[in-house]
Amino acid sequence: MLTRRDFAKRGMMCAGAWLAGFEQVLWPSSVAGQQDRSNDPFSGGKQLGVVDFINPRPLEMDTEQRTELDGRLYTDLSKLSLQEPVIATDRFYVRTRVSGLLPDTKSWRVRVDGLVEKPRNRAIEELRSVATPMGLHLMECAGNVPLTNFGMISVASWGGVPLADILEKSGAKSQASRVLVTGFDQYATKSMTSVPGASWVFSIGDLNAAGAFLATEMNGKPLTADHGAPVRLVVPGWYGCACIKWVTAISFVDDTAEATSQMQEYAARTHQKGVPAQARDFQAATIDQAAMPIRIEKWLVEEKIKYRVVGIAWGGHTPVKTLMIRFNPEEDYVPVDNFVQTKNDPWTPWTHAWSPKEPGTYSIRVAVKDPAVRTRRLDSGYYVRSVEIPEV
Repeated sequence: MLTRRDFAKRGMMCAGAWLAGFEQVLWPSSVAGQQDRSNDPFSGGKQLGVVDFINPRPLEMDTEQRTELDGRLYTDLSKLSLQEPVIATDRFYVRTRVSGLLPDTKSWRVRVDGLVEKPRNRAIEELRSVATPMGLHLMECAGNVPLTNFGMISVASWGGVPLADILEKSGAKSQASRVLVTGFDQYATKSMTSVPGASWVFSIGDLNAAGAFLATEMNGKPLTADHGAPVRLVVPGWYGCACIKWVTAISFVDDTAEATSQMQEYAARTHQKGVPAQARDFQAATIDQAAMPIRIEKWLVEEKIKYRVVGIAWGGHTPVKTLMIRFNPEEDYVPVDNFVQTKNDPWTPWTHAWSPKEPGTYSIRVAVKDPAVRTRRLDSGYYVRSVEIPEV
């Protein structure tokens, strides 16, 4: 049996492997752990600071705010670096904080019922005893908007139980085509911004294709309360609204199942056509290929001011070869200098050397020009970031 120490060790190995990949993307010529910076335009230079993005409103980052349905934590992506590609648990974004009414988790059970031969309960200790490392996965809130400084996206090293293992052993009846995953959704206080509802209906095929799992561990340690302890659903490549926290039940249903209130609340943000009444009419809430800058560094190189744009790319299903960038609507797109995407989950770092012609306000927009790649948010200018450049 995998011990907790073994589990943590494997989690660190996963993070280490990702760290190596992050470094290799930034410095593609690195060999045997040594960085060859001969082609780095900032080699020998000195970083003078960071230029902040222009934000619609002041926002406190990396700090827990409010409680329950109104509870939030926004991740400060500008801190992402070679030494921190995985977001620490206490900085991983939170869309809804734990309910004050959550029952004691020591005796937690996940009920498997619905269209099955015999319903059963899976105790949390049973799930923890068979948990294994599930790798690094990105999660993004469907409501990750400029007002949040795009701080509702993070990456963690997860551990848990493949959902397929549970579904296959549940004795589902022949008419069972979908699965309703339900989480605890009772709160002590009434929210001014959200409505209760923690459930989503998936096709069994979608869950299997995504490699969905029940997470009991995060970054080598047990889940924390705000992140869904004792057990949450993770569906890699899907928006966070479908990754149900505080899972209480897994129910097999058929194609007549109605869409849940949570599905309907997030219909527009998950790119649905209208607000379907039936779950079967919902498209998979997957994240399209996306990209954005997360930091603008100001450098002094050979007595000249230069700027380095540091960004991330994520989402989609097929790695793209070229990422394009422009700095104002009247400018043409140019290829990002340093971008190599080998996988879509978690995120891929990229950098671009930039020498603005004059001081002023610039709107930085990233694009993918491959017509075969779906980029609905990028196409709409969703992830545009603006900066004020004081010196060139």
